[in-house]
Amino acid sequence: MQHSETDLVPDTTVSPPEAPHLLSDRLTAWARTRDTGERAAVAALLQEGDVLAREDVRDLLVIDTGKRAYCDWPRFEGQYRTVLVLDTSERAFLDLVVAVGFPRLVPLWQVENLGERRLAIVLRALAALAGCDTIAVGTRAW
Repeated sequence: MQHSETDLVPDTTVSPPEAPHLLSDRLTAWARTRDTGERAAVAALLQEGDVLAREDVRDLLVIDTGKRAYCDWPRFEGQYRTVLVLDTSERAFLDLVVAVGFPRLVPLWQVENLGERRLAIVLRALAALAGCDTIAVGTRAW
């Protein structure tokens, strides 16, 4: 078998990096370029997982080109209360998380409807919004 001169030269071409395949990776990459509130809100949505797993929520909140994804907070905030069918806990969680990512007035009494898991996620998002990474959110003995 004969080899041409080009067969013996290693391929040094560099392909452009592929876009992350997972939506969570694309949202995380986008959030890294955004302000603290948006980073905290995206982290909360990804950590909670259940709400963002809903197709109707993703369709309204996330603009996804396949290569890039981002949250359209103004569009979502303007429509989610009337378009989505949410239980009390989901609505409370979204009210608070959207307020972190897209600042607006929000009734803080909504924390009563969260349950422990979502409350911890919202508290971590609020700590991140405040620029604090030293506050531990978890079980405390009083």
